[in-house]
Amino acid sequence: MKHGKARRKSKKGWLLFLVLMIAGLWWVSTEVLPNREHTDPEWLGKYEKPIFSDGKLLEGSAIGQGESLKLPLPIIQQIIDDTILYEEETQSVIITTPRKLVLLKTDEKTGQINNKPVELRFAPEKQNEVIYLPADLLTELYGVEVHEDSASGAVLLMTPGEQLNHVTVKESSKKDFTVALREEGNIHAPILQDMKSGTKLRILGEQQEEWYYVQLYNGYTGFVKKASTVEGGSRQVPELEQALSPGKEKWKSKKVNLTWEAVYEVAPKPASIGELPGVNVVSPTWFSLIDGEGNVKSKADSAYVNWAHNQGMQVWGLFSNSFEPDLTTEALSSFDKRMTTILQMLHYAELYDLDGINIDYENVYTKDGPNLTQFMRELRPLASEYGLVVSIDVTPKSTSEMWSAFLDRRALAPVVDYLILMAYDEHWAASQKSGSVASLPWVKASVNRILQEDGVDPDQMILGIPLYTRVWSETEVDGKTEVKSKAIGMKKAKEIIETFKLTPEFSADTGQNYVEYKEGDVLNRIWLEDAVSLQSRVDLAEELGLAGVATWTRSFASAEAWDVLKQIIE
Repeated sequence: MKHGKARRKSKKGWLLFLVLMIAGLWWVSTEVLPNREHTDPEWLGKYEKPIFSDGKLLEGSAIGQGESLKLPLPIIQQIIDDTILYEEETQSVIITTPRKLVLLKTDEKTGQINNKPVELRFAPEKQNEVIYLPADLLTELYGVEVHEDSASGAVLLMTPGEQLNHVTVKESSKKDFTVALREEGNIHAPILQDMKSGTKLRILGEQQEEWYYVQLYNGYTGFVKKASTVEGGSRQVPELEQALSPGKEKWKSKKVNLTWEAVYEVAPKPASIGELPGVNVVSPTWFSLIDGEGNVKSKADSAYVNWAHNQGMQVWGLFSNSFEPDLTTEALSSFDKRMTTILQMLHYAELYDLDGINIDYENVYTKDGPNLTQFMRELRPLASEYGLVVSIDVTPKSTSEMWSAFLDRRALAPVVDYLILMAYDEHWAASQKSGSVASLPWVKASVNRILQEDGVDPDQMILGIPLYTRVWSETEVDGKTEVKSKAIGMKKAKEIIETFKLTPEFSADTGQNYVEYKEGDVLNRIWLEDAVSLQSRVDLAEELGLAGVATWTRSFASAEAWDVLKQIIE
């Protein structure tokens, strides 16, 4: 009996020992020894040709391979250029860069660059309602680097300016030496790939103390032990050099002192204009939109251009939308209509030897704002070929739909040489309250708001200044003040001061001189635009480092105006 009990105890002991030994081996294998299980990335098999940017898998697949590789337009817009436009009606892709306007049509190898035909190696195509563009064209236009892995099918996009930091798997004398790329930053995570010595890995943003988060050039992303790698160098994807436009190049070290020439029927005779000391640009209002097809009416005058050039002034012809919103909607609605306008304007620019084009679109529906921006994108590269300066007039920011909300100043700035801020009409014809046309605090706030909120460089903004003011007439009717006003130029304001023997008083609130006088029961009030107010605008432009000033309009000025304004170029 005693021996049986001993044998049973002995068996229980061995069994316990065996369990402990198995448990120990399991613990060693799971907690000490590296995991040798292999797994595939989740994306493998989801896409035939998956696309990555900055280590992240994108939603969509490339098609083709090698030289015929094509990328889906939604991904191109997301990663490379969100301004690329697809026009469904004409099956056209429109690409704009500072120097090139590219028109492509699906399944056609003949495209256009800057309105000239060009033969493509591979045509854009449409599959399952997705447009695909040749990868080599994107490399040429944007400097994008595209790496395609034949084994995994992965396509890696690297954009200009992107920083690429690398490590490589360290060398070893051991035969069949490999280093594991793991799903997570620990040795128990499954292996995605066994990497040989010298394998190049791109370091991505996330890092742990002992691990790099990396991507192989076959698209696999995961973790590798830092101790298993050596420094692999770094580089930045080169950015395409973007020289100043030929028109802007002429102004890179000079300030602009522009005055608009309001032309209602015929241009003024140059002999009647007199001296404009300090003015280096005149912008006559010669061109306007006349129909929904995009046709342009011209009132240009060669004699005026010759006079201006002989005075050492450039001529930037102003083109307006005639302030007709419905006409504007139609004329901006398609590439063909926009090109009608652009090509006619370029024809006139060449015919009349213009130096620039000034765009003045006002009274525009908010919904048409993106099409106006696209119009400017398409105009800029073609105008650059002609050596023209391209500018657009913008209002101060406000909630007004037709006069402000349609202007995307942030998007417009990169596609023009200059934004000209029309910093006037703080109070205007329809205002129910008398006030300054452009008080200094309001002007300063308007400039700073665009510079700060829309990221516009000061040296790209020209400050628009009024050479007119308003006579505000206030009448008391049934206990209420009725207000009317009329615009007058600087000369007329001087005549009023002399006629009524008025003494201007400086208004600290507006930063300008002020007068008032009575005619019977009517109180007339004028916030003056004179040497004092003009000096404050010139000082503001210089203080903020703006590109210059522009004045509306030449015919409203007095002689003293030019003496003050010329300081901007001195």
